[in-house]
Amino acid sequence: MNNLFVIGIFLAFFLVVLLFSKKNKTMPDIILGVWMFVIGIHLIGYFIYNLGYWEKYPHLTGISHPIPLLHGPLLYLYVSFSLRKEQHLLLKDYIHFIPFAVCYLGMIPFFMYPAEQKLMVNHQEISNYSIFMTVSLIAFIASGIVYPTMAYRLIGKFEKLIKNNFSFDEKISLSWLRYCIWGLAGVFATVLLFSIIQNFAQLSFNPDFIYYSEIILFIFFLGFYGIRHEGIFTETKTTKSVIVDETPKPSGYKKSGLKDTEAEKLHQQLLQLMTDKKPYLEPKLSLATLANELDISVNYLSQIINQYQNKNFYDFVNEYRVEEFKNRILLPKNRNLNILAVALDAGFNSKSSFNMVFKKHVGKTPSEFMAKNHQ
Repeated sequence: MNNLFVIGIFLAFFLVVLLFSKKNKTMPDIILGVWMFVIGIHLIGYFIYNLGYWEKYPHLTGISHPIPLLHGPLLYLYVSFSLRKEQHLLLKDYIHFIPFAVCYLGMIPFFMYPAEQKLMVNHQEISNYSIFMTVSLIAFIASGIVYPTMAYRLIGKFEKLIKNNFSFDEKISLSWLRYCIWGLAGVFATVLLFSIIQNFAQLSFNPDFIYYSEIILFIFFLGFYGIRHEGIFTETKTTKSVIVDETPKPSGYKKSGLKDTEAEKLHQQLLQLMTDKKPYLEPKLSLATLANELDISVNYLSQIINQYQNKNFYDFVNEYRVEEFKNRILLPKNRNLNILAVALDAGFNSKSSFNMVFKKHVGKTPSEFMAKNHQ
C-alpha cells in the first residue's frame, strides 16, 4: 500500500511540473497545477501518518487536516476559469477558501499544545476537539456535495458556449470533467458512507485506504485529461475578446442595431461564402474567423445564424461538412477510400466527432449510409 502512496505522490508533483512548464498555460492550467500540489501534500500528510511519524513527531499532527476543504473550491474554480473571459483571480474567488482558513484558525490552539497533549488528543484521551472534528467532517462532506453540483451546472453553460463559437470541440470540451466531478463526489460520498457505518459498527479494516486509493486514481484521470485540455479563452488572436457568451433570444435581436434588410443581405453573403470558399474545410473554424471573412462582428454573425438558420454555429458548420462528406464519398473515384480520410478532408478533425455529428444530421451511422448507397 505504501508503494501506491509513493506513486500517487510522485505523479501529483510530476503533473505540477508539467502544468507549470506548459507553454501558453492558462489560468485553468495554473489552478489545476495548484490542485495537484494540494493533493500531493494531502497524500504526504496521510503517508507520514500511516508510517507512524505522527507518533514520533507529534508536532506534525493535524497539518493536513483542513486540506479536504480545498478540493471542492479548486474544482469549481477550474471549471469556472475554463468558462469565463476574466482570467485573473477576483476578490469573490478568494471567498471560496474562507472555510479552509477558518478551519486552520480553529486548530491554532491545538497546534500550540505540547507534544504529550497532542498525542492524548490523537488517542481520544482528551475530547476537547471532538465537536471540532465532527463539524470539520460535516464541512468536508458539504463541500464535496455543493461544489461538484455548482461545477456540474457550469459545464452545461460551457458546452453551450462552445456550440455558439466553435465548429469543433476536441480538446476544449469539458465533457470528461463530468466524470471528474462524479469522481470527486464519489470520494466524499465514500467518506460519508463509512462515517455513518462506523457509528453503528466496528470495521475490520481501515477505510482511509479506500479514500486515498480513490484519490490516487482521481489523480491519474484528472492529470491525463487536464494536460490535454485547452481552454477556450486562451490568449490568442482568434479567441481573445471575440467570444459570444450566449445565444440571444429572438426578442433580443430588435435591440441589436442590425436592420432586417441588412441582416438578410449579410445572410446571403454568408451562404455564398460557405458555397464558394468552403471555409468549413478548416477543421478549427471558429465564429470569429468566419466573422472576419465577412468583415462583421461576431455578435452580428451569431445573430444571423441563429435567426435565419435556427441553429447554433457548431451545427451550422458541421451540416456543411456532412454534405461535403456525402458528396465526396459517393463519387465513383472515392469508393475505395477510407471513410475517415474523406471525413477529415471534409473538415472534421476526429473520428468520434464525425460519427456523432453524422448520426445527428443524417439519422444513420456513416457505415449504414455507405451500405445503403453502395448497393
